[in-house]
Amino acid sequence: MGRTCRRTDCVAKPLSGLFERLGSLVGSCPLYFLVIPLILSAALGGGFTFLKDREDNDFERQFTPRKGPSKATRAFVREHFPYNDSMFSEDRLYDKGSFASLIAVSTRSSNILANPAVEDIVRLNNRVLNITVLNGSMGFSELCAKARGECVSNVLLEVIVSSEADQSSITFPVQTHGSGSVFLGSVLGGVIAEANGSVTSAQAVKLLYYLENTADASKEWLRAFKRLLSEETDGKHIDVSYYTSKSRQEEIDSHTTDGFPLFLITYACAITLSVISCLRLDNVRNKVWVAVFGVLSTGLAVLSSFGLLLYIGVPFVITVANSPFLILGIGLNNMFVMVSDWQHTNVKDPVPERMAHSYKEAVMSITITALTDVFKFSIGVVSDFPSVQSFSLYASVSIVFCYIYTITLFGAFLALNGRREASNRHWLTCKKIPSDHIDHYSAVYNICCVGGDYDKNTGAEKKQPASKFFKDYYGPFLIKPYVKGVVIFLYVVYLAAGIYGCFHVEQGIELYDLASDNSHVIRFNRKERQYFSDYGPSVMVIVNEEFPYWDKTKRHQLQGCIEEFKKLPFVDEDVSTSWLDSYLSYGRETHLNLDDKDVFLQNLPRFFDSFPFLQQDVNLTGDAVRASRFFIQTVDIADASTEIHMFTGLKTTAGRCRAASLSVYNQKFIFYDQYDVVISSTIKNVFVITAGLLVVSLLLIPDPLCALWLTCSIGSVTAGVTGFMALWDVTLDSISMIAFTLCIGFTVDFSAHVSQAFASSERTSPDDKAVDALSSLGYPILQGAVSTILGVSVLATSEFHTFRTFFKIFFLVMFIGMLHGLIFIPVFLSQFTCGSGKSKDEGKDESLQISKL
Repeated sequence: MGRTCRRTDCVAKPLSGLFERLGSLVGSCPLYFLVIPLILSAALGGGFTFLKDREDNDFERQFTPRKGPSKATRAFVREHFPYNDSMFSEDRLYDKGSFASLIAVSTRSSNILANPAVEDIVRLNNRVLNITVLNGSMGFSELCAKARGECVSNVLLEVIVSSEADQSSITFPVQTHGSGSVFLGSVLGGVIAEANGSVTSAQAVKLLYYLENTADASKEWLRAFKRLLSEETDGKHIDVSYYTSKSRQEEIDSHTTDGFPLFLITYACAITLSVISCLRLDNVRNKVWVAVFGVLSTGLAVLSSFGLLLYIGVPFVITVANSPFLILGIGLNNMFVMVSDWQHTNVKDPVPERMAHSYKEAVMSITITALTDVFKFSIGVVSDFPSVQSFSLYASVSIVFCYIYTITLFGAFLALNGRREASNRHWLTCKKIPSDHIDHYSAVYNICCVGGDYDKNTGAEKKQPASKFFKDYYGPFLIKPYVKGVVIFLYVVYLAAGIYGCFHVEQGIELYDLASDNSHVIRFNRKERQYFSDYGPSVMVIVNEEFPYWDKTKRHQLQGCIEEFKKLPFVDEDVSTSWLDSYLSYGRETHLNLDDKDVFLQNLPRFFDSFPFLQQDVNLTGDAVRASRFFIQTVDIADASTEIHMFTGLKTTAGRCRAASLSVYNQKFIFYDQYDVVISSTIKNVFVITAGLLVVSLLLIPDPLCALWLTCSIGSVTAGVTGFMALWDVTLDSISMIAFTLCIGFTVDFSAHVSQAFASSERTSPDDKAVDALSSLGYPILQGAVSTILGVSVLATSEFHTFRTFFKIFFLVMFIGMLHGLIFIPVFLSQFTCGSGKSKDEGKDESLQISKL
């Protein structure tokens, strides 16, 4: 029999008694428990009238860490390097600014620097410059960002037009133009150049139109630009995509509630699948309406929870639209638990007694999963990401309502359906019908109008064929020694594949991932990645403190730190901007001793008169330079993974400088901050949820070894989900972290049911306990997993990356969780746990009856 196990059911026993009394009360007075939740749902559903007011999809606020370091750096830049509206500089922006942009790509891979492509670009540029708003009173020339009193123009066009006769005179990435030089790396793409930098051909051109931030008319101009480019079909030789500073936010705002239609489709699928799984040939025992009402009660739980939170002002973020799919899966599992336990009660007992028995066994199982689910989402409420906080809050409250409605609203309907069964009434007509076949009636009558049969030996409803399969065939097959060996081998293979995938997880979110696939945002950003990834963002290197730039020794140390940045593989050492180097060259030309403090400070204003843009890079207060900044140019930033490499490399290099306190900044770094938070938050959530589950398991599962195995399964399923998530091209970002966090709890839902059934089984042999657990739970677990996967499969067809990501993770969790619940956990429990030392009679008196799902 093996070693005996110490049981830990001190909490489970009194809870079981409490649920038993509740079940009896619901069975006695079902109308109260039916009507009150319906009234509550109707009242709370009114909160949806505030939906538009509660929508909050500000990309930066919701999808970046609340206390990201780059936000602090931006505040420093804003304070010490304020904008000079008369000297606009794109590199010196600390936020994205107000702009419109277009990318023109040559068709048929021809050279975009030659006619007729150039003519199309010039024609389109002229049409953009002629856009007017406010009844023609304001155009680009009135709204444009200005430098030295003139609109900031697309210098690239001037270069192309002036070099039209000889395009080889264009050099890349830096072109001499007028009295200075311009950087073409960010606006000329697909370039083929000779060794000396002379351009042979190019495939793409990017044009930018910056506007004043403060003008309300600028917003109207951007809308007019969008209308013009959306209707642009005249270009025969160029393919045009466009984007504005408002595009991404407008795209997210316009699709916040697009998940609701998908939820309705999923809801219909869930009802269909539930009805099919609850169909019975017996016209009395048929559970069709129970299945329908079980899904409806889940929908009402979502309605009530969302309405309540909308009433009290909780922000509604686009990611929240995914939570109804999650709640639907929980509701389906709860329904199968209740229905299965009802079927195991004696059909001749009064309804309150049957309900008491069902609640005693079923609600304990539901309570374990509800507690773990609410616990894991409660952790998300304190996340660094506001979008995760909103999602977790909506999900937590929805799970609470789902739990309450399951044991009240659905339980009440189950009791009413029980009264119908007790009086042997037809499932459709509710008329009394005979329970035995009548010989002198037709076969059709006996099929359609006879019902109420049950197992005369047990007094319960007859087992379904699928349940018999798990008891008589699957369970005994799984516990055979050679089968256990094969299962353990397959588990090692699974775990190895998962761990391998864990080492290949990629981080990063493309900033357009929240847009729909057919959006102009997607089209523009893909073109930008394709043609303009050779050169990344220009990065500020900021000296955060007062520094003696006139001290030659310290100055050389600081310059050495700047040179360290240029040695990085993702930085172009030949493209940079340094006010200090320019000032030192100016000093040599004018024979100034800039090693002297007074000379250094007194000549700065004269230097800035000659180089007014550089004045924006120095915060000169009195006789001290409080802060200054330099610029470096990044290269080969082709995707999110290289962004992470670049971001971490720059911060590490800044931290190594001992000459001064340095920081790095570009307005895109606000979004890169998530890379430091996502992995650490995910790992923290795994450990906290694991600890919480261990406590809950020890309190509510009678066998501590089973509770320990259940807790270990978190690591197993988490490794599998993470690894196969990487192999399925799902990156780890703030969006997938939401799905991943919620899935950590779901990873053990099926295993929890099996573990509790194993621990509470009256059998003495571990093998027999495993077969007993599978005979009760095998088919319901299969039902729950398959119905949930099929139900959420509609997400796979969505146009949105967010919904497709949730589907992939839902699928992995349900499938891998099902494998653990039906294969791995039963084998491990039967092989590596102890047996029961009680006799069968003792077990009947002392064991906790668990849910027979």
